[in-house]
Amino acid sequence: MTNYDVVIIGAGSVGVPAALAMAHAGVNVLVLDQFASQGQGSNKSAIGGIRATHSDPAKIHLCLRTLEIVSTWQETYGHNIEWTTGGYTFVAYRKQEERTLKDLLEVQHSYGLNIDWYDKDDFLEIVPDLNQNGLIGGTFSPKDGHCSTLLAGHAFYEEAKRAGATFHYNERVTGIVVENGRVKGVKTTKGEYGTKVVLNAAGPWARKIGALVGLDHPVNPDSHEGGITEPVAHFLDPMVVDIRPAPGSANYYFFQLAIGQVVFCITPQPPIPGFDRRETSVFLPQVARRMVVLMPRLTNIRVRRTWRGLYPMSPDGSPLVGWSEEIKGYLMAIGMCGQGFMLGPGLGELLARMVTQETLSAEDQEILQILSPYRRFRGQEALK
Repeated sequence: MTNYDVVIIGAGSVGVPAALAMAHAGVNVLVLDQFASQGQGSNKSAIGGIRATHSDPAKIHLCLRTLEIVSTWQETYGHNIEWTTGGYTFVAYRKQEERTLKDLLEVQHSYGLNIDWYDKDDFLEIVPDLNQNGLIGGTFSPKDGHCSTLLAGHAFYEEAKRAGATFHYNERVTGIVVENGRVKGVKTTKGEYGTKVVLNAAGPWARKIGALVGLDHPVNPDSHEGGITEPVAHFLDPMVVDIRPAPGSANYYFFQLAIGQVVFCITPQPPIPGFDRRETSVFLPQVARRMVVLMPRLTNIRVRRTWRGLYPMSPDGSPLVGWSEEIKGYLMAIGMCGQGFMLGPGLGELLARMVTQETLSAEDQEILQILSPYRRFRGQEALK
């Protein structure tokens, strides 16, 4: 039996950055994934936005660190991940959204976020192509941005391997060995590995992994669809988010990639639970109507393809991160609620500090308290 310090289950938005951070810290880490390569679960369906402008302090802390990592990635490691500091905008056409966005500024400013409210005329300087009819204004956070999820995922994977992490693909976990309440190893379809620490970073499949140690994680996936257009000349810098509800959707958002395509996504309402990743004929007409009304300039851009991915949802829209109280050595980083790509790099470093038993900062402790798997679930994060 081969022994590892840590076995990570899931080579996705959280598992790969965690492997990189742990390998850099000298941890002998194995990453297991049921698919043929990294990022084939939910990661490849992400559209690549990264923002620190949340309403939850834990997400703010983690994403501020993620922004530092990805914005300096090419300088540090040499990989071009198409990082663009275009910012995020949240638009307001109704008093409800204006009030929500302005109320959130108090929390966001208290954590040092660079975000402000702009009235209509000033907001149109930032996003000139918005429909001006009824526009009140919106918030803009210039330090947020986006990058290629495929390039970034591969870059993290290459650096994790270079740092010493081991990856096994097409290998499904079938059991977690526990003796006297402690993790002792992992069984898979191809073998068995000794370890004292297992990190569940299995995304939509986290609940199935938890069942292997007798735990019932409240993580259930639902489906979200995205799409991409043909490339066109650059006209849009920030991500545009419209949080107004409409029949069939809670919100939608889009931005233009560095290489010209417009990428877009929608949050279905009511949610579509389950593991079905087949794209539908409903999505494109639904999101196109909303986007064209908001930004008429998009009318004649041709769509190249659409796809469907899974959001591993928690009851309150925030992740579950922490050590198990029932099983020593079982660590959870699950329920990313569709934000694993932006949370993963910052969270990976925190997980490495937890595994190496490094003294945790007050900020780390605050994050873990907020995201505790044993917290009481109350309400929903405002900008989940």
